[in-house]
Amino acid sequence: MVCMGNICRSPTAHGVPQKMVADAGLADRIRVDSAGTHGYHVGEPPDQRAQAHAARRGYDLSAQRARKLTRRDFSDYDLVLVMDDHNEHAARALCPPGSEDRLRRLTDFCTRLQAHEVPDPYCGGADGFEHVLDVVEDGCEGVMRWWMAQR
Repeated sequence: MVCMGNICRSPTAHGVPQKMVADAGLADRIRVDSAGTHGYHVGEPPDQRAQAHAARRGYDLSAQRARKLTRRDFSDYDLVLVMDDHNEHAARALCPPGSEDRLRRLTDFCTRLQAHEVPDPYCGGADGFEHVLDVVEDGCEGVMRWWMAQR
């Protein structure tokens, strides 16, 4: 899961499927992580607002720490899911030849909501963090269905 700073959207998009995977008893088969396209917050925990809104829905983001996306992520993970146009452009610049099919938008997997991106809630209020959770939950449910169909 990839956003710009790895403190709001991608930690949320990390925590949601991590719980889904654990609840499905698949933690030994599916690994979820998150990263940022920029290194602004490396080593920092997720934004307190993101943590609070996620916790209200049963997701614990507290153990996560921001890191920067690397080329190796494209070989370590089946999917590298970005949140928006800017993240996609930056991730494509890192993507090794032959791994382009692993780079997708999380919103490609949404089935209930019509969303082209997961909007950045950082400069907004509570409604933005709730909307991020709505889009992320929808997209992650779709990712889980995709993963199960692949297996």
